[in-house]
Order: sequence, then structure tokens, then C-alpha cells
Amino acid sequence: MARTFAYCRVSTTGQPTENQMLEIAGAGFSVAPQRVVEETISGSTQASARPGFARLLERLEEGDILVCTKLDRLGRNAIDVRSTVDALAARGVRVHCLALCGVDLTSPAARMTMQVIAAVAEFERDLLVERTKAGLARAVAEGKTPGRRWSLSDKQRADVAKKLAAGAKVYGLAKEFGVSRQTIMRIRDGASPATA
Repeated sequence: MARTFAYCRVSTTGQPTENQMLEIAGAGFSVAPQRVVEETISGSTQASARPGFARLLERLEEGDILVCTKLDRLGRNAIDVRSTVDALAARGVRVHCLALCGVDLTSPAARMTMQVIAAVAEFERDLLVERTKAGLARAVAEGKTPGRRWSLSDKQRADVAKKLAAGAKVYGLAKEFGVSRQTIMRIRDGASPATA
């Protein structure tokens, strides 16, 4: 008989997973408490690198069902989600996502949907890279220096450099000028703010 598991992930400790379990129960999935895996970890962490998800993978067997509320619970991006779903499908585990009307992501129709989502995600990522490069090129063409700006004026940086040469300590100068020690060290080392 198929067992149903739920994977509930939140990003910060202040967020509860109860709402996800309420959604899962409301969608008609009955999950025994011992089959609920709750995890507090950033969504930017790849699914295979999450301790709770790794433990869940050890428990899942052929014929089992895994339910989650949204695709981003399963992975850091569309490609990661697709890889996770494909790996589970290869083991005979069905994956249901409530955000996609509870559809079984391992079904042929859902696999096609996942391919479209992955293609759109890749397209958006490529557009973002293009826009970033174009913006940097435009800034350079306008004579701007890309990267972070100094938190101190030219005069203040010159004062810091003089005081460092006179033997002042990094910590004291950071406190005096109201900046981080790293800022003072970058001035000492002759680095630009963009290299921080």
C-alpha cells in the first residue's frame, strides 16, 4: 500500500510549517505525523544538500507519494526541482504539488509542464545576465565605475591613509570614521570599493 509523505520547508525559524500541512490536508491528502518532514533551510540550498530532505529520501520507497505545497519547496530553481522530481520518479515515487492543482509531477503531462517551467526559468536567467552586462557596459561608457561606492569621501580616505602611515590602528580609525574595519583595510591596501 502506498504511503504518503509531506515535505514542508520554511526559510527562517520564525516561519511555521503548520499552514503547509493545513493546505495538504485541505487538498485531501492524509499524512501520518511520522511521515511529515519539516525543515528550516534557505530555498537557495539545493534539495540534495538539505539534511531533512536527505533523510526523507532514505525513507521513500517505490509506490510512495510525496506531497508539497509549492515547487520552490522542492528545489532552489526549476532545474533543481526537475532533477529532484526525475530522481524520485526513477525510484517509483510520485510527487504531487498543490500549487499545480495537486498534479502528479511524475506524470507525462506534468513532466511536459516541468520542461516548460525549466525553459522559462533558463530564459529569464539569460535575460537577467544580458541586462546586467548591458547595464555595466552602459555605465562604463558613461564614465561611471561599476561596483560599490566608497562610504568615505576622497578627503576622508586621504585622512585615513595619513593616519595609517602615522601608525594609527585600523580598529580606532573605523570607530572614528564610523565605518567597518574592512573599509579601513581596503584604504590601507590600496583597493577600490568594488573589490570588497
